[in-house]
Amino acid sequence: MADLRTDFVGIKSPNPFWLASAPPTDKEYNVVRAFKAGWGGVVWKTLGEDGPPVVNVNGPRYGAIHGADRRLLGFNNIELITDRPLEVNLQEIKKVKREWKDRAMVVSLMVPCEEESWKKILRRVEETECDGVELNFGCPHGMSERGMGSAVGQVPEYIEMVVRWCKQYTRMPVIVKLTPNITDVRKPARAARAGGADAVSLINTINSITHVDLDSFAPMPTIDGKGSHGGYCGPAVKPIALSMVSEIARDSETLGFPISAIGGITTWRDAAEFISMSAGNVQVCTAAMTYGFRIVDEMKSGLSRWMDEKGYATIEDFRGRAVPHVTDWQYLNLNYIAKAKINQDLCIKCGRCYAACEDTSHQAIMMEKDGKRHFEVMDDECVACNLCVEVCPVQDCITMVQQTSGVDARTGREINPEPANWTQHPNNPMSLKAAE
Repeated sequence: MADLRTDFVGIKSPNPFWLASAPPTDKEYNVVRAFKAGWGGVVWKTLGEDGPPVVNVNGPRYGAIHGADRRLLGFNNIELITDRPLEVNLQEIKKVKREWKDRAMVVSLMVPCEEESWKKILRRVEETECDGVELNFGCPHGMSERGMGSAVGQVPEYIEMVVRWCKQYTRMPVIVKLTPNITDVRKPARAARAGGADAVSLINTINSITHVDLDSFAPMPTIDGKGSHGGYCGPAVKPIALSMVSEIARDSETLGFPISAIGGITTWRDAAEFISMSAGNVQVCTAAMTYGFRIVDEMKSGLSRWMDEKGYATIEDFRGRAVPHVTDWQYLNLNYIAKAKINQDLCIKCGRCYAACEDTSHQAIMMEKDGKRHFEVMDDECVACNLCVEVCPVQDCITMVQQTSGVDARTGREINPEPANWTQHPNNPMSLKAAE
């Protein structure tokens, strides 16, 4: 059996699956249930400083985007940080950690951008004997309007300043949770590293309004006739998260910087993809809220089985292996040519490929042969966009086949005269370029 144990910035856990800071990690009851179900660690829902209590809405807090089968694709929330008393949270964290010493226990924190506030809460959190802290610089709603959350995460100088404070006042590993609501995610990551952070976690939720009620014309969820932007997560954000993780993994200024990946992770495959993109572990929220804590069983067994099949004994054996294969567009091999092929035995003759190609692409699919309904790709017109592959309802019915010799009738170019000679790009050591 593959060894799923991880050591992330000195924080050990029996597997790479952690619950992200969110409603599922808000109290002892939930966290204990999660540990019994097999989760390797948790990031306790964000704590704030003592003072006026945080007040959440008492109406709907969530909005969602569903697929045709009602499967949850995207999830929006307008919930704030924990509204439970700080002291109660700290007591429960200490109790759970003492009873579950083999599990990772990280505490998420968000306080005003003042040195004394961070100094005070770090001292109290350290007394719980937790394994580390995660600085929440990502929350896009509610707290950001108060100068916290993404309001800090969008300013690299603030990130570096707060991280320096935290590293000064605690012995615990400091993880910085980054906001995706920014143009270039590499800049806050660089600031976190410059300030001395031990790692970054990303992505936090994306600023969003999922939909509008066309009777009341209020955004959903609606509170007494009004709605607000919230944080978007779930499977729909995975591509954005994976891209942002790759940007930090490839950046010459953050090479080797530990990353805890977050964003739409629902299956073991999702986790494996993020780990291959250099993540040291993964954090999950929406999948647990949708399917319950037992989903971790499928994640662990699936990842373990795949690792056994591939011959990977530990997570480290494949961590980061996708990073060197990510490059910038201008370094892609323009000598590579592929064409779509339709498997006639699998084709159900629905015509979706033809409609998509004929109306919106390159008119490269015929729909009739010998007077019968028949769909076939015309190589001379196919530009290998693979739109037909993506709209086909039958898996593997249409595939992209590499052309290995001859001349491309559409462009007149010789097909693959020589494979590209790939080297590292000098300004991006973890990215490939074609040699001159």
